[in-house]
Amino acid sequence: MQEIFEINNIISVVIAYLIGSVPSAIWVSKWFFGVDVRDYGSKNAGATNTFRVIGKVAGFTVLFFDILKGWGSVKLLIWYLCFYPVGSDAFINMELVIGVSAVLGHVFPIYEQFKGGKGVATLMGIILAINLPAALICAVLFIVLFLIFNYVSLGAIIAAFFFPIITIYVFKSDSPTLIYFSIIISMLVIATHKKNIERLLQGNENKMVFKPLKKKD
Repeated sequence: MQEIFEINNIISVVIAYLIGSVPSAIWVSKWFFGVDVRDYGSKNAGATNTFRVIGKVAGFTVLFFDILKGWGSVKLLIWYLCFYPVGSDAFINMELVIGVSAVLGHVFPIYEQFKGGKGVATLMGIILAINLPAALICAVLFIVLFLIFNYVSLGAIIAAFFFPIITIYVFKSDSPTLIYFSIIISMLVIATHKKNIERLLQGNENKMVFKPLKKKD
């Protein structure tokens, strides 16, 4: 039985990586608009850059699929391939391992020579799957900040900063693994936005302004 658990765990991690590797922004921009989103704007293969250089429809499509990659990886694989008691430390640990694998797939997609996005949307999907209440509060915080300042990066950074605080002090989580996860994820998101932080401090960070590219004939 233990061998079956171990094999299923390995399979789950590999599948999560392959799901996370689906480069939504790149495929949507190439297949439907004849361009590579990485050649424009911030040159990042993510939803934010898709919004900025192609438009709302493409941006929301990429955002939806990137979030779905994280949420679906955790929910589907943990239920169908991992047989730990729900809520146990082993269950939570496996959720996190699967989630991290999906994010790594997004950042280093095997289908696109390991050149992907920052993984924030996919990470949000994972948090929605693992810690829904905290994720919803962070999402509201992100939206409010974005609507006020029009900086996607600022919303993501502040929401990430408050995620462990909300997890620990608002919902008083007693799971050490979940607490460590929230702290690591917060640090990871902030670290991936280092250049954005520098631009924000310098006052030259790009606001979200929609200037869609025209579809090639």
